[in-house]
Amino acid sequence: MKRNFRKLPGACWLGANFWSRNGGPLMWREPYDPAILRAELRTLREHGLNTTRSFFYWPDFMPEPDRIDEDCVARYQDFLDAHQELGMGTIPTFIVGHMSGENWDPIWREGRDLYGDVWLVGRQAWFAEQLTRRFHAHPAVAGWLITNEMPIYGGTAERRVISAWAQLMVQAVRAGGGTQPVSIGDGAWGAEVTGEHNGFSTRDLAVFTDFVGPHVYRMEDDVVRQHYAAAFVCELTGGFDRPVVLEEFGVTSEYVAGDHAAHYYRQVLYNSLLAGATGWLAWNNTDFDLTDQDPYRHHPFELHFGLTTVEGTPKPQLAEMADFARTLREIDVERCERVNGDAVLVVPEVMEGDVPFTYPEERTHIFTTLRQAYVAARAADLPIGLTRERDGIAGGARLYLVPSTKQLTAPGWHRLEALAEQGAVVYVSYSPGTPGIQRGPWYSHMNAMFGVEHRLRYGLIDPVEDDVVELTFLSGLGSIDEGTTLAFNAAGNEHSRAYLPVRPVEAEVVAVDQHGTPALLRRRAGAGWLILGTFPIEHMAALTPRVNPEPTYRLYDALAGLAGVSRPVTVDDPRVSVDLLEHDNGTRYAFLVSQSEERLTVKPAGLDEAITLPPYGVRVISV
Repeated sequence: MKRNFRKLPGACWLGANFWSRNGGPLMWREPYDPAILRAELRTLREHGLNTTRSFFYWPDFMPEPDRIDEDCVARYQDFLDAHQELGMGTIPTFIVGHMSGENWDPIWREGRDLYGDVWLVGRQAWFAEQLTRRFHAHPAVAGWLITNEMPIYGGTAERRVISAWAQLMVQAVRAGGGTQPVSIGDGAWGAEVTGEHNGFSTRDLAVFTDFVGPHVYRMEDDVVRQHYAAAFVCELTGGFDRPVVLEEFGVTSEYVAGDHAAHYYRQVLYNSLLAGATGWLAWNNTDFDLTDQDPYRHHPFELHFGLTTVEGTPKPQLAEMADFARTLREIDVERCERVNGDAVLVVPEVMEGDVPFTYPEERTHIFTTLRQAYVAARAADLPIGLTRERDGIAGGARLYLVPSTKQLTAPGWHRLEALAEQGAVVYVSYSPGTPGIQRGPWYSHMNAMFGVEHRLRYGLIDPVEDDVVELTFLSGLGSIDEGTTLAFNAAGNEHSRAYLPVRPVEAEVVAVDQHGTPALLRRRAGAGWLILGTFPIEHMAALTPRVNPEPTYRLYDALAGLAGVSRPVTVDDPRVSVDLLEHDNGTRYAFLVSQSEERLTVKPAGLDEAITLPPYGVRVISV
């Protein structure tokens, strides 16, 4: 199955969101300092960065509803010229009313609705068109963004209203002569990605935009989940046939020590590349000394998100950006593709929020469970991709993972059974879900599909009462030998900490828990297999702090062996993951990414040499 790796024309964007330390969002006012600005850009360029994202601070650029401030325009022209001098590009952002913990309105907005007030929408479109007309021919303009995190500034609204507003704004850019790639700048925080509705549908917006731009600042309770957070979001946003640009990510030095900041940047950059991202814009280029200026006055941690200090000294995370830039050049990434995946995670249609009479907790449960399953798949070196049930579960994979799932649609269940009959291995683990409403398996034909007889009682769950669930294998499964025991930490709320009681009918019991309860069963289906897990092991792991790597990766590794998933390079250590990119000349590059805080030496299967990785290190090997 082909995994998304769409690229924008030209070189991949690698750079930073840009405010000069001389003023931050107020940099376009006097005293504007071209020398400081050029020094800041030069530092980025010397470290291999080629792009910035820049901002038309709306109150300054449009002080009246029918007037653009020409002094700001002139300074922005100089800003573009400075990029051209250094061989860099920038992505102008139009409606900048939110920034770093504060919203700013032009004084003439007077509380009007940004999406639904026809006059105000017209003013926004006029602003975008006029600035596009002024700058579209400048060679430093690499693309366009309509807003900065508009869900925070304009709030939520009805999906069709926001989509109409966004389409009008994109049309304004085109009317102004802008031919460069354009996107919205909303952060990709819609239900298709987060499970939470805000009216900004990634699916709808992708129809008339040229790339998707997630903003990822997740805080986790597990270092491995933290390191894969941005990558998993890139996988989710990559399902709409558009290039993925990691438009914002970063750390403030107030929260993170310098060496840990470097580790985080390294992990985000490489893992998101392997997840399909082909552009990266860190937040942000520099620290600030603006302690009396809002928003930094009341959000002081925002002063220190920079790649450089306020004196212009590079911080460790800029060194990581430079190393990543060298890797992209060395592998000639514009001519590379992701190696097609034989294993996929199924994203239930319910997550997108269009299924009536479902609940927010059900959607966010799907997100957290899929993310943990993604982490386990990476620990098992699976070339994992995603397939969205709403678009029809794609064929062509050998292994389908449906982790801790309460509900798919009836056609989705029948599609999975058909894929198994055609030769795939389909793994489903049970979960009753986290809400107490209609708690239980929303399966169309569970007994017949898996060859079991369920023993559920109406309105009740079968609780997991042990703190640890031990699964002992009665027969071998792929790389797992008969007699092996895997131990999983139990977790969940009063609804979800439950297992599925079943009796085998046509299915073989592969593993049981410490009480002899069937825990993993398989039924032959045509040329393939249907595997049922009766414990929500991925859901339980998702709720457990500091759990990774955890034993689900062993199960996924075994399932991959049963399914015949192609994995040219693997490492027998779950702390090191491997994935491949392939150059169009046939060269394959294996990326080894360590999740250990210690120095590791591993001997990958498929390679001739042992590889030593520093703490949270990355090695790229030509194979």
